[in-house]
Amino acid sequence: MHGAVASALREWESFYVIVGSAAGALTGLQFVVLTIIAESGPVRGRKESISAFGTPNIVHFCAGLLIASILSVPWRTMLYAGIAVAGCGVLGVVYAAIVLKRARRQSAYRPVFEDWLWHTILPVLAYSALFVAGIIFSRSTAAALFVIAAAVLLLVFIGIHNAWDTLTFVTVERGVQEQGGGSEVRGGGGAPGGSSPGSSSASRAGSPNTLNAESRPG
Repeated sequence: MHGAVASALREWESFYVIVGSAAGALTGLQFVVLTIIAESGPVRGRKESISAFGTPNIVHFCAGLLIASILSVPWRTMLYAGIAVAGCGVLGVVYAAIVLKRARRQSAYRPVFEDWLWHTILPVLAYSALFVAGIIFSRSTAAALFVIAAAVLLLVFIGIHNAWDTLTFVTVERGVQEQGGGSEVRGGGGAPGGSSPGSSSASRAGSPNTLNAESRPG
C-alpha cells in the first residue's frame, strides 16, 4: 500500500476499531430484543413487522462493521476503497427502499412520524452519504473520511435507538395485555365464554394502533 494511502487511513485506525467493535457487539442487542418479542406470544402479522422494524437494525450494525473492515484493508489505491464504500451506500439505499415497502405493507403496527424518521429517512441519508463519500474518496480523501465516519456513527445510533424503541414498546404492550387478562379473570362470570366488557377494552388498549400514540417512548 502506498505511503499516502496508509497515512490517511492510519489516522482513523482507532476510530474504526472502536466503531467496528461496537457495531459487532451491538448486533447481539437485537437478538435479545427478538427473544423478548418471541416470549410475548404469537401475534398475527408479526413476521412482516419484524422484517420492517427489526431486521434492518441488524443490517445497520453489520453495515457499520463492514465499513470499518473495508477501511482497515491494506488498499494499494484509494480508488478501490472508494468503490467498495460507494457500493455499500448503493446497496444500503436499495435496502432502505425495501424496508419502506415492508413498513407500508405490514398491518401489525401503524407507524408514526418518528418511525418513518428512524427506520427510513435517516438510514437513506446515512447510506446516501456513504455513496457520495465513496465517489469522492480518491479525489478528496480527508473530507470523505469525515463523511464516512459520520454516516457509520449514524447507522450505529439508528440501530441502538430502534432496538430500544422496539423493546420498550413490547414491554409496555405486554404489561397492558397482562392487566387486561387480570380483569378478565375477575369478571369472567359475567359474560358467555369467560369474556367481559373490560377485556375487549383492554385488548384494544393493548393493540399496536392504540399504543402507537401513547405507549411508545420517543
